[in-house]
Amino acid sequence: MPKQTFSVNGERRSVDVPDEMPVLWVVRDVLGLTGTKFGCGAELCGACTVLVEGEAIRTCVAPISSVSGKDVVTIEGLSPDGSHPLQQAWRDLNVPQCGYCQAGQIMNAAALLARSPSPTDAQIDQAQQDNLCRCGTYPRIRAAIRLAAEVERTAARAKGGP
Repeated sequence: MPKQTFSVNGERRSVDVPDEMPVLWVVRDVLGLTGTKFGCGAELCGACTVLVEGEAIRTCVAPISSVSGKDVVTIEGLSPDGSHPLQQAWRDLNVPQCGYCQAGQIMNAAALLARSPSPTDAQIDQAQQDNLCRCGTYPRIRAAIRLAAEVERTAARAKGGP
């Protein structure tokens, strides 16, 4: 078994696992980062979403070999103290009901805001459409993404950005 080396939440990690082991199980079972959830195991629900090189991926089917040498960010790495604008917006708007899908929802939203800092409702709906929420909190998810986008734009303006 060759070692797989990659960065997780800014820390270089090497693991001795089979190349085909899903990233989800490496993150949860080997590295102990349990914020990323198992939902369907078939890349259909989005509960297992993390960022790889800034792009949202489903980790339940992605083999660990696919992230070798890359940067992976889990919900724990988005902001160690929970102060990321998306995390704060989720709390401010009381988005979670059961909460199971929310880490995947937030990580998917982070990828959206990175590529589109001022998304329309249609863009938010399109980006989030494959992240399922059994509790139906979609209107609150959309509102939280809009709020986080505004917070990020305000912070950028305060720093002299656009």
